Amino acid sequence: MKQILPPLLAALLLNLPGDLVGAQPEAAAARYTTLAKHHPDGTGKVFMGREIAQVMGHLAADWLERPEREHEEKPRAVMELLDLKAGEVAADIGAGSGYYTRRMAQAVGKTGRVYAVDIQPEMLQILTNKLTAEGITNVITALGTEQDPKLPAAQIDVALMVDVYHEFSYPFEMVEAMCRALKPGGRLVFVEYRGESKQVPIKEHHKMTEAQVRKEMAPHPLKWEQTVSDKLPWQHFVVFRKLGDGEGRK
Repeated sequence: MKQILPPLLAALLLNLPGDLVGAQPEAAAARYTTLAKHHPDGTGKVFMGREIAQVMGHLAADWLERPEREHEEKPRAVMELLDLKAGEVAADIGAGSGYYTRRMAQAVGKTGRVYAVDIQPEMLQILTNKLTAEGITNVITALGTEQDPKLPAAQIDVALMVDVYHEFSYPFEMVEAMCRALKPGGRLVFVEYRGESKQVPIKEHHKMTEAQVRKEMAPHPLKWEQTVSDKLPWQHFVVFRKLGDGEGRK
């Protein structure tokens, strides 16, 4: 994820109106297709025109803690945009080493809690060690699966995904499960490297366009709220809210 590669697979762009248009999800068997020959950075599995990226393994956990993240991603700006409140229940999906988990735990305070979700037990062990070292006690770790983050139903105020959604093997099922975990009005937040920009020095398969993110959320009970692209050096900050019962997208 550190160097630019020539874009061998063009991003599929979709012109959407100011809000999402509802769509009926395809049958499960038809959601994903397989490429006969896939890119080295991809899995060969395609969802809504996008080849899913390879997962970064736990052996690269040190890269998540690199000091360069301060100027490459401006985590303080991310946290300001996230605007967590004391007492809220948040989830860090694909938490990795806990780089954002620790910041989220501080933001929600002792009366709040953070669920740190990862599918790699090794990552959760690294995260747990860092939490212990820093004396953070309001985090609950959850070993998720490729299709389920294992979160409690209707308990989450904010679910954050930082540079991870593009690696989900089952993105539809994961978002479906996260929607069940969100409270009505709860926020689902994507922080993804901007696929529109060739100047962002990240491999193409590890970037996403705003249009692609919004396209992939269209089948879910979510309403797009905002996209912020001018506050972060390389990333989008894309926010959706879970619809309440009987609530429409407009």
